[in-house]
Amino acid sequence: MSLRILMVEDDSSVAEMMGMFFKKEGWQQDIAVDGVEAVDMFKENADKYDLITLDLNLPKKDGIQVAKEVRAISPTVPIIMLTARGSESDQVLGLGIGADEYVTKPFSPIALIARIKALHRRVMMEEDVQTQENTNQEYEIQTPHLKISKDRREVLFDDQPVVDLTPKEFDLLYTMAQKPKQVFSRDQLLELVWGYEYYGEERTVDAHIKKLRQKLEKVGAKVIQTVWGVGYKFDDSQVK
Repeated sequence: MSLRILMVEDDSSVAEMMGMFFKKEGWQQDIAVDGVEAVDMFKENADKYDLITLDLNLPKKDGIQVAKEVRAISPTVPIIMLTARGSESDQVLGLGIGADEYVTKPFSPIALIARIKALHRRVMMEEDVQTQENTNQEYEIQTPHLKISKDRREVLFDDQPVVDLTPKEFDLLYTMAQKPKQVFSRDQLLELVWGYEYYGEERTVDAHIKKLRQKLEKVGAKVIQTVWGVGYKFDDSQVK
């Protein structure tokens, strides 16, 4: 686990001790010695840091104000607040303005390292869950190679957009991709895509499938297969 930490600490001996233990873990740190410098460093490149250790008692601008300003820039960067104060009200105040953890000085460096690792793991797990939820919401259909959003009428094959699909071509693909490898007869596709009241010929399906294939194959998506004597199916499991 490689981390880049913004250490906000005005006590040089504490900063030196923490830096030594961070180095043993293979972590990198930038040090800010007062609240103004801390906010300026974070504001300059917020994405640079995986975590902040923040002393509560700082010159120029205290840790509470720093945490507020950091949270205004990034609602998610993990913050561990370090302080010599041990009262419950101080802890509630620190956590209330956005700190994720609260460690009272003097503290064991090994215990701090364990807190940092646990907090980082928790944040990573939450991000993974959020990413999965966002992905599931973005695309109603996801197969090994294809993603389809019905709301946006968007089709991606290996993250390449399939463009210029007509409404019926999109509906054909969406219908078949919902049930990969299931064979649909032409009559079934007429009913599902055109509706029960459609009285056209089966060759209508063939013509639309032909055009759909041409547009898919422009991005290498040979995923519509003909099952002779029966109909068509969607299958991208064999795509390389």
